[in-house]
Amino acid sequence: MTTEQANNDLIWDMDEFQHRQLATEFVKRFENKLCVYSGSVEQLYSNYNIFFPEDEGRKMVILPDPYAYHDTFQSVPEDAIQMTGLTIVPGELIGKQGLHLTIPFKSDGKKKYRVVPLQAGLRAINKRRPADKPFLPILMKGDLREIENKVPALHLHSIRLDKLGSRSALERSGIQQVISQKLPAIQ
Repeated sequence: MTTEQANNDLIWDMDEFQHRQLATEFVKRFENKLCVYSGSVEQLYSNYNIFFPEDEGRKMVILPDPYAYHDTFQSVPEDAIQMTGLTIVPGELIGKQGLHLTIPFKSDGKKKYRVVPLQAGLRAINKRRPADKPFLPILMKGDLREIENKVPALHLHSIRLDKLGSRSALERSGIQQVISQKLPAIQ
C-alpha cells in the first residue's frame, strides 16, 4: 500500500525523533489498548496493528483489522474529539517504574505538571467527572511525541459522548465500554 492509497491519518511521521527505537518500543505498548481516531474518515478504531514498514521510510502505520468491522466506529465527528493536555510518559525514563500521566495545572500563573502513576491518574480523573461525561482517552495522528529530544510520550485526546448526537444511546454506550474495558490493560 502506498501513502497515496492510505488513510493519511493512520500514517504517522517519525522523522523528527532522535530516539526512534525508544519511541517505537514505547508506542507498541499501546497497540489495541487505546483506540485510534481518524478525522479524515471520521472513524474510531479499536482493533489495529502498528507497523513500521521499511518502504515507508521513518513512518509508523496503523492498520485497522479489516475483518473486525465491528471494532470500527463510523461517523464520529471531529468536534467530538478534544485535546486534554494529558500525556503518558514511560516511568523508567523519568526515574520511576511503569507508565505515568503528566497532568498540567497552573501555579502562580505558571503552567506546571504533576506526574502520577497512569492508572491512579486515570481513576482520579474519572472520579471527578460526572458519570455521563467520562474521560475516554484516545489517540490520533501527532500524539506520539518526544520530550526534550529523548523521552517518548503520548499526548491523549478524549472523545466526548455528548457530542455524538447523531449516534444512538446504544452506540455511545458501546464506544464507552470498548474504551473503558481497554484502559486497565495499559501497564
